[in-house]
Amino acid sequence: MDHPISTAVTGDSRPVILIVDDTPDNISLLSGLLKEQYKVRIATSGVKALQIASQEPHPDLILLDVMMPEMDGYETCRRLKSDLMTADIPVIFLTARSQVKDEELGLRLGAVDYIGKPISPAIVQARVATQLNLIRARQLLRNQNVYLERLVEERTEELGRLQDAIIMAMALLGEARDNETANHIRRTQAYVALLARQLSQHPRFCHELSEANITLLYKSAPLHDIGKIGIPDSVLLKEGKLTPEEFDLMKQHTWHGRETILSVEKYLGGSNEFLRFAREITYSHQEKWDGTGYPEGLRGEQIPVSARIMAVADAYDALISERDYDGTYTHAEAIVQIHKARGLHFDPDVVDAFLVVADDFAEIAKTHRDSQPD
Repeated sequence: MDHPISTAVTGDSRPVILIVDDTPDNISLLSGLLKEQYKVRIATSGVKALQIASQEPHPDLILLDVMMPEMDGYETCRRLKSDLMTADIPVIFLTARSQVKDEELGLRLGAVDYIGKPISPAIVQARVATQLNLIRARQLLRNQNVYLERLVEERTEELGRLQDAIIMAMALLGEARDNETANHIRRTQAYVALLARQLSQHPRFCHELSEANITLLYKSAPLHDIGKIGIPDSVLLKEGKLTPEEFDLMKQHTWHGRETILSVEKYLGGSNEFLRFAREITYSHQEKWDGTGYPEGLRGEQIPVSARIMAVADAYDALISERDYDGTYTHAEAIVQIHKARGLHFDPDVVDAFLVVADDFAEIAKTHRDSQPD
């Protein structure tokens, strides 16, 4: 499980950042950049880094150079991730290696980010803050069930608001690194609930889509892209078409999202319906009815109902918003595009339900439209 944000024995409540680099100039630059906000520790080798990371208080984040003698950063990361005491400490690689394959290797080893050298101080500070905020958000989400068990009878309404705020905070952490908006989250959340209610009378879906489950779908829908927090900015924010290698990295956002939810389930010692829906949506909303989607290439009924609903909701919002498309589709054009994908990208019955409530989708989009620049 993730370590809580560390508090040093001296009472210093600042997060602990471990800098691992064998070059004094790099250490001096990073330490000077971070020491005002964080408690900084230094290791000049991979072996020393492993020693420091295993001691209390554990670092909250490790900035790890790749090219070091004896034990390079990749091997250091492997050993950190194989030790239960240090496996969950986020690692950000710092390196002059700029090839996509190098980034892919680092992420495969368990790193959360990859920053190229020479470093930009603003980028380093932003990436460090993002990862520490994500740790805090995970801790808050894991604590919510404790609150619910202890206070449910006397503070149900208050705890419900807290739960929604935590979920939205986590979702916004993911969206903050992308070109999305808080209104995108609210729109897709409302689309999912509307579509689920329409489908709840259908014999194929009525068992799964009880009113209680529709509420849980509504609550979990904002987390569908939380995994984007694990995608490098060079890929996530790239303008224009991604290379095949970059697209493979982008696909990993589904895996990062699922792993975040699985870590919560592991901490709780089990799952519940809310976490099940969140896990299904984050991992499978990019699957396609004909089996050409990712990450598993699931086909037809193999795709969870929750993910099939989210796929239509997310696609509609993408079509009417300035996201991944050349320009913006009108509502009528978006309907045509989704209908064309019936039985290919989308479950035919989900598309049919969408067509029934399409005008309501337009009203939701209007109510929660993105503000336009002056």
